[in-house]
Amino acid sequence: MKLVFLGPPGAGKGTIAALAKEHYQIPHISTGDLFRAHIKEHTPLGLEVEAILGRGDLVPDSVTVEMVRQRLGEPDAADGFILDGFPRTIAQADALKGMSGLDGVINFVLDDEVIIARLSGRRMCKSTGRIYHILYNPPKREGFDDETGEPLIQRADDQIEAIHNRLEVYQRQTFPLIDYYRERNLLIDVDASGSPDEIFALVKEVLAP
Repeated sequence: MKLVFLGPPGAGKGTIAALAKEHYQIPHISTGDLFRAHIKEHTPLGLEVEAILGRGDLVPDSVTVEMVRQRLGEPDAADGFILDGFPRTIAQADALKGMSGLDGVINFVLDDEVIIARLSGRRMCKSTGRIYHILYNPPKREGFDDETGEPLIQRADDQIEAIHNRLEVYQRQTFPLIDYYRERNLLIDVDASGSPDEIFALVKEVLAP
């Protein structure tokens, strides 16, 4: 099963990818994880990415494509994969086409209002990284971590203004990809408003032979 996951921030792509990874026994390949792994291992690509990010520049398509190309060449990806965060541009989609065919591109669909409620309600314990949500997973005592008792914080990228900016960037980058894959009859829209189990049930349904 060779899949690409598309969807706005807050749609739960990572959570669903973890369920799909176990169910289909294929690797979940996140470009963010690839960048971190290459940087940690001081590979030539990792050193290049570290220098680029250190300058505050965007990682060019050529570097991202080469990282993905290397990862798809590893034995565990021979029978399938889930790509999350790649492709982000038409150029990357064209490059992926040259590397591998796809069985489907899952487009997780969620209203902006729901995304904003999901992301803006997140709270984090700074020392442990534990995540709460004021509506869906509140701490036992409002505003404080269950175990350490530390005050919870709201990450800068979960504040309303930052969320609006993230959504604008996503729409600008991803809408061309949605059209690209729809024209090729690969795009499958999935309602991402339910619980993770409900969303994954829909994914399994649309991917069933």
